[in-house]
Amino acid sequence: MKKVKNKDAISNAARRKIEIDFLYVDLTVCTRCIGTDANLQGALSEVSRILEAAGVEVSVRKTLVESEEQAKALGVFSSPTLRINGKDIALEFRESRCDSCEACAGNGPVNCRVWVFQGQEYTEAPKAMIVDAILREIYRGTPPEEPSLQSREVPENLRRFFAGKATKTATKESSCCPPTDQTACCAASEKAACCQASDSDACGCK
Repeated sequence: MKKVKNKDAISNAARRKIEIDFLYVDLTVCTRCIGTDANLQGALSEVSRILEAAGVEVSVRKTLVESEEQAKALGVFSSPTLRINGKDIALEFRESRCDSCEACAGNGPVNCRVWVFQGQEYTEAPKAMIVDAILREIYRGTPPEEPSLQSREVPENLRRFFAGKATKTATKESSCCPPTDQTACCAASEKAACCQASDSDACGCK
């Protein structure tokens, strides 16, 4: 008589995995990144019972893209980016000017992704679109048309964003005052004491 395998063992062996990658340039001021992150969490919450019933295990990896080199290595040419099992859920490439990222970088116009779902445009990945992409991956019959988005080069506006943000970060780390203020804050003979205070978190400018 054949032994019946443990039900849990069968279940664990049969579990499928879905890997979701959320790649973004900012989660502090970029409204599109912040909104997409929130909608991703909402979508996962909505489909959690379906995932459990289908025996699907989901892992989410969030990656802050901080430089042009990193963007190129990851194949990121627009932010934010959502991939399910390596496939970008956006089947169309559209962008529009992003005021929040432009203010963050302070280095000229910056474009961020526009999501197209059921004929409508969204500046944040809509929750329904994320749910749809997850369910398609679970019950794949005929896969949707594969997007050819990841072969593109990092666009000029995104390179400009990284350069501007790096410059702002370097300036902030070197002093709490902008260069123009440092020039006029005190006499040249007092610069060492005035602008290079080492015993305080502040820059010491009077």
